[in-house]
Amino acid sequence: MDSGAEMCSSFDDLMGLLRVRIVRGVNLTVCDVSTSDPYVVLRMGGQKLKTHVIKKNVNPEWNEELTFSVTEPIMPMKVRVYDKDTFTQDDSMGDAELDILPFVEAVKLNLEGAQDGTVLNKIQPNRQNCLSEESRIVLLDGKVTQYVCLRLRNVECGEVELQLQWVHLPGKRLS
Repeated sequence: MDSGAEMCSSFDDLMGLLRVRIVRGVNLTVCDVSTSDPYVVLRMGGQKLKTHVIKKNVNPEWNEELTFSVTEPIMPMKVRVYDKDTFTQDDSMGDAELDILPFVEAVKLNLEGAQDGTVLNKIQPNRQNCLSEESRIVLLDGKVTQYVCLRLRNVECGEVELQLQWVHLPGKRLS
């Protein structure tokens, strides 16, 4: 009986869903002889999601959607790329972190009457974030969408391209 009450209170804290499309990796580091078998792990709060492995490719195209439940307080999304190994522990191919607060703030805007393609915010790369280029939050097909290119840390090279999209929940109003 208690678990039902916990589920209700956690649903009350739920702001919406964050759909993350892991588009591709660019110039990822070589971990095996001449290539790697990369996959991506995303973490936010206590949630952990992972893509499938792409064999022998340092420029993989995942085009895979993963979905997080977003609650208050809003946690940064942690991105880590690994090389899948058969007989040993998987190798780290770098990591990055993305502050989703600017994205959530854009979702909270009153967008009634806003034109498709409207730029809601621009985030510049700086020493505090992992952006490799300007990231734009736009209204696309009536949905708040952000394109992100993250430079991987703790590795000699590599970037991961993501697309974020907000999914409103029926009866949930963000304020």
